[in-house]
Amino acid sequence: MTTTACPPALRVTVEGVEAAEFAAVPTLRFHARLDSTGPAEIRSLDLHAQIRIAAARRSYDDEARERLAELFGPSRDWGRTLRGLLWTHATVRAPAFHDGHCAAEIPVTCTYDFDVVATKYLHTLPGGEVPLEFLFSGTIFYLEDGLLRAARVPWDTEAEFTMPVRVWKDLMDHYFPGSAWLRLDRSVFDRLYAYRVRNTLTGWDDVISALLEGR
Repeated sequence: MTTTACPPALRVTVEGVEAAEFAAVPTLRFHARLDSTGPAEIRSLDLHAQIRIAAARRSYDDEARERLAELFGPSRDWGRTLRGLLWTHATVRAPAFHDGHCAAEIPVTCTYDFDVVATKYLHTLPGGEVPLEFLFSGTIFYLEDGLLRAARVPWDTEAEFTMPVRVWKDLMDHYFPGSAWLRLDRSVFDRLYAYRVRNTLTGWDDVISALLEGR
């Protein structure tokens, strides 16, 4: 039941990030602190996060600018083409608040698929930090006058966090040590496979090296 009474205000602060120790797929866990104000007691919270990369809020060296041309075009045009990128969406259910706050983890599954724009961006960066923006929505369930009520998370509930690039790269190195993934059209793969058999090459690295070297 939704009420017209004033629901508790919500503030979200993202305080840290680490790789999930046990996960079937590469996963980062962002640690968040949730704070509420007002007398109403929050019993639970369904929180949805849109996570964006604020690409324009960091600097780039010449090598990174050259490699990022696929995403943003030539660096001379970055004044109008360098823009934020959608990374992913995440959902978390927070427990009851105690003393007006609680801790929650925002799980983010990651991919090494280079057809994904965020993967291309993060792989290209040599180091430093990535400015992130968390845009929240969802539903607050709270007690008021002994009744359980529900209210939408305000549309302007946001948080910022600066993630070290090394956190993402270490995660990829753990799951895909010394390798990268490249998706191909099946007809192209069939041609590569035929080339490999025809030239008695033992592995795919040999196939790609031979083609790059013009053998």
